[in-house]
Amino acid sequence: MAFLPISKKDMREQGIEQLDFVYVIGDAYVDHPSFGHAIISRILQAHGYTVGIIAQPDWKDDNSINILGEPRLAFLVMGGNMDSMVNHYYVSKKRRTSDAYTPGGEIGKRPDHAVAAYCNLIRHTYKKKPIIIGGIEASLRRMAHYDYWSDSFKRSILLDSQANILSYGMGEKSIVQIADALDSGLDVNDITYIPGTVFKTKDVSMVYDPIVLPSYDDMKADKLEYAKSFKIQSENTDPYNGKALIEPYPNGVFVVQNPPQEPLTQQEMDDVYDLPYERTYHPIYKDKGGIPAIKEIQFSLISCRGCFGACSFCALTFHQGRIIQSRSHESIIAEAKKITEMPDFKGYIHDVGGPTANFYHPSCDKQLKSGVCKNKQCLWPQPCKNLKVDHKDYLNLLRKLRNLPKVKKVFVRSGIRFDYIMADKNDTFFRELVAHHISGQLKVAPEHISDKVLSYMGKPRHCVYEKFIEKYYRLNEKAGKKQFVVPYLMSSHPGSDMKEAVKLAEYLRDIGYNPQQVQDFYPTPSTMSTVMYYTGVDPRTMKPVYVPKNPHEKAMQRALMQYRNPANYELVKEALHIAGCEDLIGFDKKCLIKPRQLKREKMGTTGKKRAEAEKRGRIKPGNKKNRKK
Repeated sequence: MAFLPISKKDMREQGIEQLDFVYVIGDAYVDHPSFGHAIISRILQAHGYTVGIIAQPDWKDDNSINILGEPRLAFLVMGGNMDSMVNHYYVSKKRRTSDAYTPGGEIGKRPDHAVAAYCNLIRHTYKKKPIIIGGIEASLRRMAHYDYWSDSFKRSILLDSQANILSYGMGEKSIVQIADALDSGLDVNDITYIPGTVFKTKDVSMVYDPIVLPSYDDMKADKLEYAKSFKIQSENTDPYNGKALIEPYPNGVFVVQNPPQEPLTQQEMDDVYDLPYERTYHPIYKDKGGIPAIKEIQFSLISCRGCFGACSFCALTFHQGRIIQSRSHESIIAEAKKITEMPDFKGYIHDVGGPTANFYHPSCDKQLKSGVCKNKQCLWPQPCKNLKVDHKDYLNLLRKLRNLPKVKKVFVRSGIRFDYIMADKNDTFFRELVAHHISGQLKVAPEHISDKVLSYMGKPRHCVYEKFIEKYYRLNEKAGKKQFVVPYLMSSHPGSDMKEAVKLAEYLRDIGYNPQQVQDFYPTPSTMSTVMYYTGVDPRTMKPVYVPKNPHEKAMQRALMQYRNPANYELVKEALHIAGCEDLIGFDKKCLIKPRQLKREKMGTTGKKRAEAEKRGRIKPGNKKNRKK
């Protein structure tokens, strides 16, 4: 199977006079199932539709959108595997220096807010042609949202992009239903009934049993109205009990979100990943060094999607949902065998997982009939009594993979929920994870050590992590291994004041860990934590929450996590004074920093004390005349 057309020449060679869909994407063209554009285009192809790819067009040139001609049915638009703003900027809002989804890692090949920019580019030439948007950038901006980069409250991206329909979530089912509707001759404005889509209208009479959210104007005027709206949205991300949502806008316009699509069955998941992907980037990028992102995923296997972990700062619940969807062993092993035949394969499968690797089945039996609980989480604040904690099936899969010919090692590098492991009374999986599936160090995400902050994060209490660490090192000792843990920790999350930040620094001191990189909370669209950041309240309770917003305060919290770095001395010192923790400035082993210079009267000016102080560099040497005196 060839790559999809990227030029008129490719169309002629494949016998295509006019494409059904032209797919405009913000990433380079990579035909691998880890890339959303690859899945959607191959799904459409499997259903008999022709699709061409325009990758990273010049958004300042109208002609860049015309290279494949006008599609018969619609344009599809996706910003990329990452949100374009996260792709472009650090949390400090400074520009990143590379783009892993662009040939050679070059920056500047896509616009800010790529989905809206591409759609407006299309509208310059094709005034009436349907535009369907999807992917992570569109999905997380489907309703009114806070935009961190402009520090403003924005409308639904459906309005700003001038698109007709938004497909949210993973989109395999909805894109085929949209394609079939357009192919049948239905006007795009009449496609209002498909689950997993958002549309705009001036007539909401056809919407069945909806919930009307606060209006855009009301939310813009009162942040608390937005917090209320987001809580309702977060309670309606389930296909079995979620309702249609209506968001009113000025001039009688409504944005309507239909309930989510039902999760894919195991057979449907298998079908998606069994499609004839080329499994690499288009050869036109070879001379530029290829696409850096392929290195992370080329020899990895996706086993599942969805996440019931529900971390407040993660958008996966809002995008993929809480119901786990998984592939069969047969499908995954068949893909693994293809990987082992690739010319660059060295015997190492880099990962077997998804958003959370050890979530391989729904968290409880009722979910596929009744849906997930609206006001209750599976793991937080403690595991639900109905939670199915079982690693057997996932472990059997790992065993099969590591026994394949040509496979030397199978690693698990995507997220591991340590609280889920600790809830498992059978530690066989934990033992075998330590023995077979770690490359010297295990990356886990406790995120913080303050239970107050962890509560806002939707993460387990710190004592759970401590018990996990104790057991991890005990199992390593039994296995005769010396493997370490790399904890991911976050500064400046809502709820973290300076005292909590100091507690985190003291924890790093106590475990002897000096992080080379630190993770500062990044307010991205449609997460619970971002709503806290913007509104100053926790939408789950509507109670006020402390939010570190000042850049200088955020810099201090970040510096505390790297207090050993001399460049951070003044920031750390200031933070300790603010927190009332001046006792952590001194020479005791429990202190974070030392005084840079002591006054002479405190150290003494003559004798052995003076000489010792000079020798250690604590005070400046005096001249000989002064010493004699």
